[in-house]
Amino acid sequence: MFTIEHEFDSTVITLVDEGEDLPLLEDVIINAFEDCVTLDQVDPRTDEVMRITLSMGQIRDLAAALNLPEGSYRLERKA
Repeated sequence: MFTIEHEFDSTVITLVDEGEDLPLLEDVIINAFEDCVTLDQVDPRTDEVMRITLSMGQIRDLAAALNLPEGSYRLERKA
């Protein structure tokens, strides 16, 4: 399950782990800003929020990587 909310300066997507597979993981909150994307998840061992920040270039590479076979790649940007 996931939710999508539009805030003033970002789009917030929350991924909720659900189902019969145990243990379930903590929710992942994705904030998509104009210049970066952050992923937040609470570490259940420390109860602290862990954050990863990706540049828009890294997001483009990730999207492309999801559909490619094993290997090393460099995306060429078109002007």
